[in-house]
Amino acid sequence: MLSVENAYRQVLATASLLPTETVPLAEAIGRVLRQDITADRDFPPYHRVTMDGIAVSHAALAAGQRVFPIERIQLAGAVPEPLLNPRAAVEIMTGAALPPGTDTVIRYEDLDFSDEPARQATLRAALPSQGHNVHRQGSDQVAGTLLLAPGTVLSPAELAVAATVGAGRLTVTRRPRLAVVSTGDELVALGQTPLPHQIRRSNAPMLQAALGAEGCTSEAFHFDDDLKTLKAGLPPLLAGFDAVLLSGGVSKGKADFLPQALRELGVQEVFHRVAQRPGQPLWFGQQPGGATVFALPGNPVATFAGYYRYVRGWLRQCQGRATEQPAFAQLTAPVDFKPALTYFLAVRLENAPDGRLLAHPAPTAGSGDLAGLLAADGLLELAATDQTHFAAGTAWPLWRFRG
Repeated sequence: MLSVENAYRQVLATASLLPTETVPLAEAIGRVLRQDITADRDFPPYHRVTMDGIAVSHAALAAGQRVFPIERIQLAGAVPEPLLNPRAAVEIMTGAALPPGTDTVIRYEDLDFSDEPARQATLRAALPSQGHNVHRQGSDQVAGTLLLAPGTVLSPAELAVAATVGAGRLTVTRRPRLAVVSTGDELVALGQTPLPHQIRRSNAPMLQAALGAEGCTSEAFHFDDDLKTLKAGLPPLLAGFDAVLLSGGVSKGKADFLPQALRELGVQEVFHRVAQRPGQPLWFGQQPGGATVFALPGNPVATFAGYYRYVRGWLRQCQGRATEQPAFAQLTAPVDFKPALTYFLAVRLENAPDGRLLAHPAPTAGSGDLAGLLAADGLLELAATDQTHFAAGTAWPLWRFRG
C-alpha cells in the first residue's frame, strides 16, 4: 500500500491549472488571481495629512514661532494651494494633500485657537519633529511595484488594493466543476423516510458544502450498486466535469463495483489503497482527456479524511494556489494506535495563552460515526511508524475542517 505522503504526491502530480475567466471586482472574493496587479501611481499618491490640525513650515517652529495666523482651511479632496505666508498656517483635515510650503502638521489636541483679532492657533505642546503627521508620497509603494501576484487568494484586503489601482475587473481561475456521486442501495433521498435498513444520503451534501467553501461548483448524483448502472451513468460525468468525487463502493465487498466500472470505462487507476485509517480503500485515477476521479470510502469519517487530506489540496493546486501546508497542533493526551498505518485522529482545537495550538483527542466511534465529528475541529495526522504510542505534548500535522 502507498504511504499517505506518496499518495498525496501522486494526487498533486495530476493537477492541471484550470483556465481563466474575467469577473467584476465585486464578484472576485475568494477567487484565485491570475494576473499581475501593479501600483499605477505612488502609495500614497501625495503627501497625505494624517491628523486634523494645522499645516506649517517646520522652519518657523525651529525659529521659535508658536503662534500661527490661519491663512485658510483645506478639506480632504481640495486642490492643495501653496502657503503664501511662511509664518502662517493652513487649517487642514485628515486625508488632505499637504499644501506646498508646509512640511509638518500639528494636531488640534496640541493647539489653542482664538478668533480675535483673526483666527490663529497657538502651540501648547512639545515641539513636533519635521514631517510630523504627514504620510509621505510613495512611502508605502512606488508606481510600478507589483502589489498582487498570480496565485493570490482574493480577500477583502486584496480587493481594496485592486480597487485603489482601478482594477474593476479581474482575471481569475475558473471555478472547478465537480460531480459528487453517492453510491449504495441502502441510501435514500433526503426527503424520504428511510426504512429500518436504510439511511439518508449525507456524504454528498457534506462534500458539496466542502467544495463550496473552496470556491467550486458541483452537482450531486446517485447510483445504485449495479455495474451496468454505473457504466451507463458515469461517462457523461467523466466527460463533463473537471473531477468526479464518488462516495462508497470502492472496497472489496460483493457490491463494490466502482473499481471494475471505472476500469472498463477506460479510467486509468493511479492507486487504490493507502496505508491509513480511516479511508484505506481510497481509489484515485484519471480519464484520459476527461475528469480526475476520487473514489472515497462510503463511511463519512473516511470520506472526511479523504477529502481534506487529498481532494482539497488537488483543488487548490488546480486553481493556481500554493500547495497546501498543514498547521501543526500538539496532543494534549496520549494516544495508542497499533497498526502500522497513518491514523487520522479527530481532535478538538484550543489556542493556549502561550501561543500553542492544542489538539484534544475527540475520537469517533469508528468511521461511520458522522455525529462524532460534531465534537471535532480537524483531523490530526499521526504518521505511520514503528511506534504505537503517541505521547502528549508531541506535535503532528493538522487538517482543519472547522474554523
